[in-house]
Amino acid sequence: MVFVTETTKPTKPFLRVLAGETVSPPPMWLMRQAGRYLPEYRETREKAGGFLDLCYTPKLAVEVTLQPLRRYGFDAAILFSDILVLPHALGRNVAFKEGEGPVLNPIRDENDIDFLKMDGMEKTLAPVFETVRGIADNLPAETALIGFAGAPWTVATYMLEGGSSRDFTVAKDWMFSRPAAFGKLIDTLVEATTRYLITQIDNGAEAIQIFDSWAGVLPAAYFRQWVIGPIAEITRRIHAERPGIPVIGFPKGAGVLYEAFVKETGVDGVGIDSSVPVRWAATNLQPHCAVQGNLDPLLLVSGGAAMENAVREIREALENGPFIFNLGHGVVPQTSPDNVAALVKMVRKPL
Repeated sequence: MVFVTETTKPTKPFLRVLAGETVSPPPMWLMRQAGRYLPEYRETREKAGGFLDLCYTPKLAVEVTLQPLRRYGFDAAILFSDILVLPHALGRNVAFKEGEGPVLNPIRDENDIDFLKMDGMEKTLAPVFETVRGIADNLPAETALIGFAGAPWTVATYMLEGGSSRDFTVAKDWMFSRPAAFGKLIDTLVEATTRYLITQIDNGAEAIQIFDSWAGVLPAAYFRQWVIGPIAEITRRIHAERPGIPVIGFPKGAGVLYEAFVKETGVDGVGIDSSVPVRWAATNLQPHCAVQGNLDPLLLVSGGAAMENAVREIREALENGPFIFNLGHGVVPQTSPDNVAALVKMVRKPL
């Protein structure tokens, strides 16, 4: 594998933006662009059986990754997988139940952390790395490949709560009252996540996105400690060990803390959620890194004039600097594929 060096200029539009260039019209991709809104995805998922089976079957995972590219010609593909394959690879039971979402056997004491073993990680995740290679071998020449993982804080919440949560009672209790044990879990996840992402890079990923979906639930001081700190360390190690590979952070719900996030983590790009005012992002975030976002996914459901007006506002605010068009979160299942096609036309059209 030949790594991009700091003296090599990227040619793919998506990577050029992450290297600090302004590209117009902007490159675009969508979070959850491979998903249930596409009939071909639903058909492929039927063949796989369970959701984890789909993630761990390279032939099918490659297929669903490529499906939205065939339809829409996005500038980047993102590996089809899930953030919870990492705790699964560390030895925790993970299942996806219809109507309930992810279910894990929760960590209940510090001894459970000691049983998280990285020795078998690579074997469990081998199908994911095979998927990365398969995608890389089948991408159009101008399309970039994004690898990804969940951020340590967000993954820790699932491991401590045993699944999704509304109030994060268990995770916050550990964070507030058992900081040493909580720090031990985060440190383990920093190490495991870094190894996982570097192996994705070694198999063909050209950029990395770190999803911190629950970053916005933390008080400011804890955000700095458990969101900024771990992501800064992962980013530092990726930049040191695989120079030229850009990192995008997505601390959803960070609000005004987005500014500290981009200044203190060293990320090359930041995904902003739909609540972030785009002109504020242009002034406070874009001078420090590329900005990615941030159309409300439900505007994509509605389509029409409301979507067109929002797209124009986003582009007018952010297109004078390094900018990647995306949503403020993932495509939702009720989205019409025709609305996605209309969105692509809006973004590809010169302002």
